[in-house]
Amino acid sequence: MTWSCGPRAASGPSGGKGGKKGGDVPVVVTKAVTKDVPMDLDVIGNVEASSTVSIKPQVSGELKGAFFREGDFVKAGDKMFEIDRRTLTAQLDQAMANLARSEAQLRQARANLAKDMAQADYLRSVAQRNEMLMKEGIASKEQNAQAAAQAQAQNELTEADRAAIESARAEIAANQATIDNLKVQIGFTTIVAPLTGRTGTLLVKPGNIVSANATELVTISQIQPVNVSFAVPESQFQRIASRFGKERIAVFAAQQDSSEPPSAGVLTFLESTVDAATGTLRLRASFANPERKMWPGQFVRVRMRLGMVEGAVVVPNQAVQTGQDGSYVYVVKADRGVENRPVTLGVRSGMELVIAKGLAEGETVVTEGQLRIAPGLKVNPRGPGAGGKKGVEGKKGAEGKKGVEGKKRVEVKKGAEGNADSKGEGKGEGRGKKRE
Repeated sequence: MTWSCGPRAASGPSGGKGGKKGGDVPVVVTKAVTKDVPMDLDVIGNVEASSTVSIKPQVSGELKGAFFREGDFVKAGDKMFEIDRRTLTAQLDQAMANLARSEAQLRQARANLAKDMAQADYLRSVAQRNEMLMKEGIASKEQNAQAAAQAQAQNELTEADRAAIESARAEIAANQATIDNLKVQIGFTTIVAPLTGRTGTLLVKPGNIVSANATELVTISQIQPVNVSFAVPESQFQRIASRFGKERIAVFAAQQDSSEPPSAGVLTFLESTVDAATGTLRLRASFANPERKMWPGQFVRVRMRLGMVEGAVVVPNQAVQTGQDGSYVYVVKADRGVENRPVTLGVRSGMELVIAKGLAEGETVVTEGQLRIAPGLKVNPRGPGAGGKKGVEGKKGAEGKKGVEGKKRVEVKKGAEGNADSKGEGKGEGRGKKRE
């Protein structure tokens, strides 16, 4: 028996004609462009109050009243607390009375000095006359000695009056110092805000007894301006230190998960040592914080601008892949074949990366579909770097042309059928009339 069979169909891995392995791999591509890129350093920072003051009384006594509410914003000089001053006022009255007594004693000592000085002058003159009379033999030596002793005693009395005057003056100064001190203490019974800021929790309620320099009443935090503290890698030290103090280094801070524009500040502090445990350098920036958006203790995203890279070649972040030998990109060549190109990365700016070495301006790189391709494969590029929409437009033009030609053919066919019908009807009518 003889068996026969038809021609064998061509087969391949994809079932295509002639064994062709599928078509070109579709990928999304873009062009490498050149632009000026800011050198920004992105880190996480912590907001701190520029100044924090713990309010404690400087005198002891009963807390009479608090003239603010917890959480209020107060200005420097605003009255906040008042402490009972009656004890200090009584002490001040007593000190002023002592001052008046000391001043009276001073006046009395001056009067005694004047009287004793006059008596001393008189006794001195008497002693001098007795000495002359003794020399002439009229007065005795005993009388002369007695007159001299009286004059000497009177001189000593005048010296005592002078000492009493100095003592009265010293007592007056001490009383005046006591008065001044009590006035200061009385001034401390009214506590005012030392700075402008926001008050915290009121720790002692009015009516309680407070102790001088011991009882904490409330805390005031200054948040205008506010500081942001953050750490940067020690590798950035030279770049920052070379500019710090010589020019204004801009720092931007924004709340996490916020779409609002970041606040602008300036770098104000650079730590003198690097933290050996973490290898980081501590920095601090100051922000005006006019709308009080930043709050002490809050974490914020910090961006510090360290300069500009002029004429840098940049590509989207997703175009750069990481392999065993480092970073690389897939470059699409003119024949639509792909090449694995090693590159050296520069700084990151938002959603773009600077290519320091390995890529030129205008070259086409793959941004999506890298997992489906390998060096040497052909790709079907799409996206902004695919070379325009000529293929799509040509396809649309061809389809439009085919549609127009088809429409014309249908209209021609319909016209032909109409002519045939009219001819048939004419012939039929003519034959019918002839038969009749």
